[in-house]
Amino acid sequence: MTKVRMELGKRSYDIVIRPGVLDSMKLQMRKDRKCLVVADHNVAALYLDKVMARLKECGANPISHIIEPGEKNKTLETVGGICRTAAQAGLERKSLIVGLGGGVTGDLAGFAAAIYMRGIGFCQVPTSLLAMVDSSVGGKTGADLPEGKNLIGAFYQPEMVIIDPEVLNTLPAFEKRNGLAEVIKYGVIMDYVFFTDLEKSKGEITPDVIAHCCHLKAEVVSEDETEQGRRAILNYGHTFGHAIELLSEFKLSHGEGVAIGMGMAAAMSVRNGLWSKEDEKRQNDLLLAAGLPFRIGGFKAEDILAAMHHDKKKAHGKLTLVLPVELGKVELFNDFSDEAILEAIRSCCD
Repeated sequence: MTKVRMELGKRSYDIVIRPGVLDSMKLQMRKDRKCLVVADHNVAALYLDKVMARLKECGANPISHIIEPGEKNKTLETVGGICRTAAQAGLERKSLIVGLGGGVTGDLAGFAAAIYMRGIGFCQVPTSLLAMVDSSVGGKTGADLPEGKNLIGAFYQPEMVIIDPEVLNTLPAFEKRNGLAEVIKYGVIMDYVFFTDLEKSKGEITPDVIAHCCHLKAEVVSEDETEQGRRAILNYGHTFGHAIELLSEFKLSHGEGVAIGMGMAAAMSVRNGLWSKEDEKRQNDLLLAAGLPFRIGGFKAEDILAAMHHDKKKAHGKLTLVLPVELGKVELFNDFSDEAILEAIRSCCD
């Protein structure tokens, strides 16, 4: 078993990573603590009964709430449904909401926990690679609006994150690729050695890789919980990527959007003399080896830029971009003109 500690003072918690942990998961439970397990239909069919049984063994009194899968259901309406089930089941401030599933489920369950009775307990049990290495760690919760992704939400830390790498065996190859974008991102933004290891293994995922990603994210979040400074580097590829996801009406996955966004950010950096063509090629070659795109067709660059302007990460009307300056290091920029950004987007559009 590996434990990664998220150091946040009184809100500190453990990220537990162990193959088979869902068969023996243990939470510190007050007897008869009421729990609401949130899962989508797909995950519920695979793991809900197992998790409910483990919670009962821990002394909890669990019930479940099933949601529809997919980003299109990451809405306030879905959050309201979770909260209503919590109210009808009599959950109190000492109760617990468990997010069992991928990034969408975890974000929604966490946001519901943050706002129900102004905050109750929350535990993340991620079942997708993307959620394991990124969205379950760090306390970002929320939902989408038609105008953009994650425009409503809260920073709300879980009591614990429980990761069972064995559940990845049930994931389709597409979902593994989806999570690999976030894995590769960590190498580009803050760990050159990790990046070179991924090149050698062609993105092979092991429990150690998952733990290392969690360690890197915990390091950043512990320093900057609410994204006032360094945490913004974790958004590499996301400002471009979220816009592309939105324009595709979420037919493109988050991982695909981030990968294409990384391609655009790299092109922006190279065009402005911040990064070498050689390192750009290494990034894009690794994305391709992982089965991910770094270019896109069928979209107008002007539409992508317009969607980017709905992004949260703006300062004085200017987009804040995370751009690589060497492999393993990125910096924040908010002084580029729209025309300069458009040129980079165009260079990645077929």
